[in-house]
Amino acid sequence: MTDEQVLRESSVDRFKKYTAVHGIFDGPLPRAVVHPSSAEQVAAVLAFADEHRINVVPRTGRTGTEGGLETSVEGTIVLDGSDMNAIIRIDVENMQVTAQCGVPLQVLEDTLREQGLTTGHSPQSKPLAQLGGLVATRSIGQFSTLYGGIEDMVVGLEAVFPDGTISRIKNVPRRAAGPDIRHVVIGNEGALCFVTEVTVKLFKHAPENNRFHGFLVDDVHTGISILREVITEGFRPSVARVYSEEDAAQHFAHFADGRCVVIFVAEGPKGIVEATSAEIDRVVAQHSHSPVDPALIETWFENLNWGQDKIEAEKETMLAERRLGYTTEVSADWSSVGAIYDAVMHRVRTEYPHAADLTMLGGHSSHSYQTGTNMYFVYDYVINCEPREEIEKYHKPINAIIVEEALRHGGSMVHHHGIGKYRAEWTEQEHGSAYPVLQRLKLAFDPNGIMNRGTIFPA
Repeated sequence: MTDEQVLRESSVDRFKKYTAVHGIFDGPLPRAVVHPSSAEQVAAVLAFADEHRINVVPRTGRTGTEGGLETSVEGTIVLDGSDMNAIIRIDVENMQVTAQCGVPLQVLEDTLREQGLTTGHSPQSKPLAQLGGLVATRSIGQFSTLYGGIEDMVVGLEAVFPDGTISRIKNVPRRAAGPDIRHVVIGNEGALCFVTEVTVKLFKHAPENNRFHGFLVDDVHTGISILREVITEGFRPSVARVYSEEDAAQHFAHFADGRCVVIFVAEGPKGIVEATSAEIDRVVAQHSHSPVDPALIETWFENLNWGQDKIEAEKETMLAERRLGYTTEVSADWSSVGAIYDAVMHRVRTEYPHAADLTMLGGHSSHSYQTGTNMYFVYDYVINCEPREEIEKYHKPINAIIVEEALRHGGSMVHHHGIGKYRAEWTEQEHGSAYPVLQRLKLAFDPNGIMNRGTIFPA
């Protein structure tokens, strides 16, 4: 496909949503958008691009937010797998499903839930995201504290490398036959290969057992302490979150009352839900708090996801009101995450020269582990500049402060959105002495450097 408007819109992702809504596409436009229908066609395109040194940007659902889908090189081919959209096999006995890369997650989940099953994967982009992109960006879902991230769900997969080699990693529950080579593919962001097929685990789905919990607490640190105790005691609610005062005011203005909001959802078999709920109540009772009507939490829970309708509404707001919001998500151990939060709040409020334009600065923890949690920073601002200046004036400097503080405190600069092109300058610092391991993967699998130049690996 070479239609000029298609090429323009295919040159960016949602990192440049403000310039895009104004029809501004200043970067190199792709030469063509190619829609393969099989792994063999993907292999043919990649082998051709490799031979002729043509940059390739793989994509499926187009929900990327970190510049990973930008065509930063002249003459790029955008390789779009969304036409490869078959659900190949639902294997109930072995509790796994195999699907092509272009299967929309919403379609897959709707099909599975008719059979009382779920993948457990539910990112906010669920109505639009497709399976290949979710694997390639190391996606995480809103129920990850119970089900894990996409890397915990993938059983096996198929991927095509730049020389046209089709590699299949077989579906087994576990093996100790050397390093886990699935992780060469999972999270590669199109910088090493193209994901064509994925097999993921299945779980029983029993939404009738869901229990919702909400509480108001006085500060983020108290909320993090509550999350930590529930998780490290061995309980796994599907949703475990704490929202800062500012972020809570944005989502829960009807009941937050200027305080932080802690949310839990317990799901699964009835006995597990009852035990998890009892533990949540036990832990929260040890802290100063006010309960929230569970019905309010359930209503919030049912309206989490972003479909095309919300994206279109956001575009209208950007044009009419010259304001927008972005996020930067990091992770750290329990003893560091609060310090990262405090440091970011302080630096943005005192050092960032355009802090007066911020209409909201806050964050929430939404994915927790035995050893730590994430912090999802949220920042909204009015735009007092020309559209072309917005990224340099607002988004990049705030993003940089968050990345710098996460790394300074020993955390990870990215929890689940991927490095893309706008955190790539910190990739070596992120990995430290392990960076050569990552670098050698690029040299081994993409020696001619045709795969998504500038993504993960600095250009």
